[in-house]
Amino acid sequence: MTTVLIMPLKVIKIICLLHCLTTFYVANAQSKFTDNLSLRLDAHYGFILPEYSNFNLLINKPSSGFEWSLAKKTSGKTFWEQVYKYPEYGLTFFFISLGNKEVLGNELALYPYVKTFLIRKEHFQLTNQFGLGIGYLTKKFDLQTNYQAIAIGSHLNVHFNYKLGAQFKLSNRFTLNTGISFSHCSNANMSEPNLGINLVTGFAGLNYAMSDPKAFTANEIPQHQTKHEFALIYAAGGKHTRALQSTIYFTSSLSAEYKFHWKRKFHFGGGLDLFYDSSTKVEMGPNNPDYKSIYDFRTGIHLSQEFVYDRFSFILQEGIYVGLVDQVDKSFMYNRAILRWKMNDRFLISVSMKSHLHILDYPELGFGYYFIKKK
Repeated sequence: MTTVLIMPLKVIKIICLLHCLTTFYVANAQSKFTDNLSLRLDAHYGFILPEYSNFNLLINKPSSGFEWSLAKKTSGKTFWEQVYKYPEYGLTFFFISLGNKEVLGNELALYPYVKTFLIRKEHFQLTNQFGLGIGYLTKKFDLQTNYQAIAIGSHLNVHFNYKLGAQFKLSNRFTLNTGISFSHCSNANMSEPNLGINLVTGFAGLNYAMSDPKAFTANEIPQHQTKHEFALIYAAGGKHTRALQSTIYFTSSLSAEYKFHWKRKFHFGGGLDLFYDSSTKVEMGPNNPDYKSIYDFRTGIHLSQEFVYDRFSFILQEGIYVGLVDQVDKSFMYNRAILRWKMNDRFLISVSMKSHLHILDYPELGFGYYFIKKK
């Protein structure tokens, strides 16, 4: 059976408008910017992952949609571009149906992305792509009007995307794209409910280069020197409780970190954490005689893996509570995923998400001081 993807009239208008704006900009932009610039259109078809039995009963059809991207290939202006085999970055507009138009509606997302190449041949590339941005759900949970939509309680959400793809060169201007895509949409526990939506789709489409590809620059890459890094970071955020309350409770953390710059692209280390969560009393029960104010605090130690691109990095941390433990969920472990930017040689900022395995806890915005010592 052949499945035909029929796009709503409004969506087609959006595509046309985006394409016209991009074409106008490219035609009038400086030639230096348009080098290695391309337009990409992919169709998606797949399904929502079967994680919650009640939620799955609502799904009555597969998910289908499209994405439109403006992409820029790097050519080796910095040695970091050479180290990562000349990655690509861009901006994607994404539209997808969610399997039940009346209850779950559709999602629209806008996110920047970075694509690296696992295999790079002249006529074939195997790619690895990450994107993070904002998503908008046309339907959300409402106790009176849409109580079945138990996945997410907000229109505006965080959208994460990962793609494992393949590219086949058809000519100097056209490339065939295909692969598998994973998308996650949730509100980072800023509103309830927040079960989240996870999508797996197959995609296929075409990439059109606005100009002939430019030759890659290949300069000598300086030898990497192992180093020691020390940092002190304060972060603050907020969270909802699991009781469908509208109140946002203040959270914060203080972390002392050490990292060993083992490789240019990979650092590892560990650290000490102090957490504060003002929702503890509410979550334990406001009249719970066992509650103590010290339970608002938790302490722990963590291991850290950092993937580095120049001043930007993505960090994974796995920690265990030691001393002041979690009195609410009795969790033994905690995790953090962190996006970090070193503004200069001393100060950094970061955005992080704390969780207990797959259960999101709260997001944080962090500021820190760091210094590096050569080995």
